[in-house]
Amino acid sequence: MKKILFALVASAAALGGTAAYAQSNTQDAPGTAYIGAGVVGSRYDFSDAAGAGALSSDNHSGTKAAGKIYGGYNIDSTWAVEAGYTDFGKRSYNYTQGGAAGGLNTDAHSYYLAGKGTWPVARDFAVFGKLGVARNHNDVTTSGIASVSGSENKTALYASVGGEYAINKNVKVSLEYENYGKSDIDTGRKAGAITAGLRYNF
Repeated sequence: MKKILFALVASAAALGGTAAYAQSNTQDAPGTAYIGAGVVGSRYDFSDAAGAGALSSDNHSGTKAAGKIYGGYNIDSTWAVEAGYTDFGKRSYNYTQGGAAGGLNTDAHSYYLAGKGTWPVARDFAVFGKLGVARNHNDVTTSGIASVSGSENKTALYASVGGEYAINKNVKVSLEYENYGKSDIDTGRKAGAITAGLRYNF
C-alpha cells in the first residue's frame, strides 16, 4: 500500500510540470493559510508486554480511532509548511500469567512539523507528500506483574503520502498514510496511521 502511494506521488510530480491543470481547484494561492482536523486510525500492539503463557480477554493488538488538528502556510501553489498535533488516545491491556495479574495503560500523542508538496492530477484531485520531524510522547503505566513503564519524549522522522479532493476552492477532504516514527517505548501505539482530514483554506 505504501509503495503504491509513493508511486502516485512520484507520478504526480512529473505531471505537475505541465500546465494541464493550471486552473486546478486543489492548488492554493501563495501566501495563504489553512487549518484542518482529522480522524486518525492507528495500530496498537501489546504482544511484547507479557511473556509466553499470558492469558487475557483483551485484544493485545488492533486499531484505535482518535483525532488531530493541523494548520499550514502555502509558500506557493505547490509547496507549504504544515504543523499539527495528533492525539492517539488511551488504550489498556490486562492479563494474567502464572496466576498473577498484570496490566498496562498507554496514552500517546505527537507534534509534527513538515514541508508539504502537492501535485494536481485532475481539476479537483491532487496527491501530496510531507516530510519533517515528529515529537512523540508515549506514557505507559503498569500494574501487577507488568514491568514495562515510562514516560518520555522522542524526536523521529515524520513522513506522509496521500490524496485530497477539493469540494470547492477553499474546502478540501483528504486521506493519507502518516508515519510518525517510534516512541521512546515500543509498547502500545505503532508508528503508522491512516488519517481522514477536512481543511479550510483562508
